[in-house]
Amino acid sequence: MTTEKRLQAMLNANQAQLAEIDKVLSGTNQEKSIDRIIRRKEVARLLSRSLRGVDLLREQHVLEPVTLPGRVRGCGFRLSDVISIIGGKAA
Repeated sequence: MTTEKRLQAMLNANQAQLAEIDKVLSGTNQEKSIDRIIRRKEVARLLSRSLRGVDLLREQHVLEPVTLPGRVRGCGFRLSDVISIIGGKAA
């Protein structure tokens, strides 16, 4: 379906269909996705930092490691946390 046909369909939609479109566009209709866990090396690459730089972010509690149940050491970091740092939402 072309963009023009989609726009035409939205213009001809009834109130119930418009409400569903609003839910999709606002993101309230989407289920909570499982956040990906990425390793330290990938975080360093995404942030253009060294591995030690990632360790410093962890020590400053800017990035919190993900710890699996029954484990003591972290297995990585949440991708959403890294994206929020890239977007400037965190320090």
